[in-house]
Amino acid sequence: MAPLVVLVAVSLVARAAGALGVPGVGSWASAIAVGLSAMFLLTASVRLNPRRRAGLVAIVPPGMPAPGALVALTGAFEVAGAVGLLVPPSLAGWVRPVTAVCLGVLLLAMFPANVRAARGVRHPDAPSTPLVRRAAIQTVFVLACVVVAAG
Repeated sequence: MAPLVVLVAVSLVARAAGALGVPGVGSWASAIAVGLSAMFLLTASVRLNPRRRAGLVAIVPPGMPAPGALVALTGAFEVAGAVGLLVPPSLAGWVRPVTAVCLGVLLLAMFPANVRAARGVRHPDAPSTPLVRRAAIQTVFVLACVVVAAG
C-alpha cells in the first residue's frame, strides 16, 4: 500500500507545484512521472536491501532461475526506470515514454509473484496483500505508466 500512497501523494504535490509555475511538472503526465519515479525508488529500496528482500525472494514463482538475482535485477531496473522518468522531454523526448512502457512491462512481468504472495507464501517478510486488492493497485501502477507514455 505504501507505494500507492507515494505515487498518489508525490504526483499531487508535483502537479500542485506545476500549477504554481514550477517548470517540468506543468501537466498531469509529467507530475505522474515524478510520482512513479518516487514510487519505483521506494520499491527498489526494498528489493536492493539485503535485510528486507528475503520475503520478495520467497514469492518468486518456482522454476524461475536464481530468485535472489531476479529480485536484485528488478530493483536495478526500477532505479534505472526512476531516473529515466525524470529525464526532461526537452533533453531527450523519447526517454520518458520508452521508460514508462518498459516499467509497465516490468510490472506485468512481476505480477505472477504477487499472485503467489496472495496465495499465502509462508515467509515472515513476504507481502500478503489479497489478490483482488493487489491486482487493483497493480492496475493503477500500469495505468500511470500508460499516462506517462502517452504524454
